Amino acid sequence: MRWAGQAVNGSTDTESENALPGLARLDTFVRTVRTPDFDGVTFHEVLAKSALNKVPKSSSMPFDWTINPMRGCLHRCTYCFARGTHEYLGLDSGDDFDRQIVVKVNVVDVLAAELGRPSWRRERVALGTNTDPYQRAEGRYRFMPGIIAALAASGTPLSLLTKGTLLRRDLPLLSEAAQQVPVDIAMSIAIFDDELQQSVEPGTPTASARLASITAAAELGLRPTVFLMPVLPRLTDSREHLDYALSRIAAAGASRVVYGALHLRPGAREWFMQWLGQRHPELVAYYRSLYSRSSYAPVEYRSELAARIAPLLKKHRLSKQDAAQTRPAGRRPSPGPAASATPRTARSTGLIAAEMPALAARAIMQPTLF
Repeated sequence: MRWAGQAVNGSTDTESENALPGLARLDTFVRTVRTPDFDGVTFHEVLAKSALNKVPKSSSMPFDWTINPMRGCLHRCTYCFARGTHEYLGLDSGDDFDRQIVVKVNVVDVLAAELGRPSWRRERVALGTNTDPYQRAEGRYRFMPGIIAALAASGTPLSLLTKGTLLRRDLPLLSEAAQQVPVDIAMSIAIFDDELQQSVEPGTPTASARLASITAAAELGLRPTVFLMPVLPRLTDSREHLDYALSRIAAAGASRVVYGALHLRPGAREWFMQWLGQRHPELVAYYRSLYSRSSYAPVEYRSELAARIAPLLKKHRLSKQDAAQTRPAGRRPSPGPAASATPRTARSTGLIAAEMPALAARAIMQPTLF
């Protein structure tokens, strides 16, 4: 099945009721599409002018650039901090964020052009910082192989964070890329109670499925990290839940765990509190008090959480210190902004080389999902 037969709004002057407000009048708009394979979801295909987003110098993030092939996310996590960004498009941060997905159909080609510029300094690039690059639609658009290949072939370090088990499709490619540039892989697994997980994150794979992806990555020597976050106060923060979660993460072969308490930015706050009122009304007053002054949990709560989880991380050998002690000798540190000693273009071999002709061919193909 091809997108052409499913188009709701193509290159016309009229807008469908399902199209983004005013988007059809932009010169970057391609089409708006719905398909039975993604029931209730509308995809808005656009042409990106840039693939790389510069992280402000004031940021504490351990990377310099980000790539977001899509906006909106089919994982539908009630707490997702990126929900508020959908309001910039004239959409709401609730149901629209889950079902109105903006897709940058030329992201791979634009990225390849940007990486080829003489000014590119091969600074670390992160994926998964806003919406998930391995959400279900990636199985159709198939952006990530081209993105990984382009970054590796240009000698650019990369890191990615995902909840999507589609990651397993690209593990051989990522393993090859790791022979050329530093590659960091992290899987986000916040909840180890299946019923609660499907309620809070209804579009995500189960914790077991994500742990299987961790095992597959570890077997290829990729040393994956697990993001045990957000920890939900009075829902997933008990010692018993944390101990159980860490035992399963360790058994899956993760190298370390990063954790953090829930934070509720505007946009996410309203959607999460609506869910909480429906599923756990007894906790609404507690959460309102806990997050009354900030989007972040109070320092006191975070200190209590740290005291509770620190000995468990040690017990399961999943702390940052444990990961450093077992780091393979061949792993290279991430190059800094002035890493001019690194060759500008890494040698493209095997799977990476196979992606490069496909990348070039995309430039002359009409964007399509199927």
